[in-house]
Amino acid sequence: MNAAQHVTTLGQSLWLDNLSRSLIRDGTLAGLIAESGVSGVTSNPSIFQNALATSPYYADDLARLKAGELDAEQRYEALVIPDIQAACDLLLPTFEASGGNDGYVSLEVAPRWAYDAAQTVAEAQRLSAAVDRRNLLVKVPGTPEGLNAFEALTTLGINVNVTLLFSVAQCQAAFDAYIRGLAARAAAGADVRRSKAVASLFLSRVDTLVDKQLTAIGTQEALSLRGRAAVAMAKLAYQAYLQTFHGDAFAALAQQGATPQYLLWASTGVKNPDYADLLYVEPLIGAETINTLPDKTLAALVDHGKAALTLEAGTDEAAAQLAALAHLGVSMDAVGERLQVDGVGSFEASFVKLLEQTA
Repeated sequence: MNAAQHVTTLGQSLWLDNLSRSLIRDGTLAGLIAESGVSGVTSNPSIFQNALATSPYYADDLARLKAGELDAEQRYEALVIPDIQAACDLLLPTFEASGGNDGYVSLEVAPRWAYDAAQTVAEAQRLSAAVDRRNLLVKVPGTPEGLNAFEALTTLGINVNVTLLFSVAQCQAAFDAYIRGLAARAAAGADVRRSKAVASLFLSRVDTLVDKQLTAIGTQEALSLRGRAAVAMAKLAYQAYLQTFHGDAFAALAQQGATPQYLLWASTGVKNPDYADLLYVEPLIGAETINTLPDKTLAALVDHGKAALTLEAGTDEAAAQLAALAHLGVSMDAVGERLQVDGVGSFEASFVKLLEQTA
């Protein structure tokens, strides 16, 4: 048993933060599912932009599509929806074996709708119908408008990956939206047992921004806190998860068979080469969580990772670290708000480039 497989025995799911036709047709994804414990896949506009630019398997289909009357976005969907469906099919045995708790593939609503709740709901419904797979998660951003859409989609029975979360407060807002949506669904007499949602908390981007602020402050105390904010934040987000979904707020829904909204660690590839390559993996292993890993990070975990239950260790220290940041004037809520806006902009820029490839 390699370290990745060991992690999954500790109650954490490992999803691959990548998808392309090459991974599917070359058998790479099937191999990762069989040999490295991968039990899900996440995608985003940046991932598909890279896939279309580097995989040889799109050229013929793209040429055929360009000869037709579809617009650039319709061509993009015609290319990637079959990939999503194929990944869903590969993971269907995982989905069924887990009773619908794992084995999901995520597809993102176009980023330009991040601040339009009604359009996000409409697009999520359309994409869900187009993919037509039980183990699809539609990705919706954790903006205020996105969370309104998420609540409505949960009420409708559409399963969602809430993406672009960068703070404990944003995670809590997502948890609350999920509970409201489930409660409305239950009140309408609908079945909540098949509802599924995850909350994707981005990590490396947090450290990149916080480290920049700490370097600018320049004191010994500030410099000593670099590279520690994201893991501390994640540990406290997990405490918020436990209090929310293993407490009174969720008890009635749990009795009806509803499942919690698991936290998903996203942006787990280390951006600072001075940091350990598994900085956002080894300290954050715990039950009822997901870590979505880029290929390189997954390979590092398999090669030299250490699997142990670590997520609930050092919670007091994590709280002290965030308190120290606040004392220095670094507001994690402000960091989260800024990174969410930047994240929407980054995905939107990638989506524009993606559509240029299919134009």
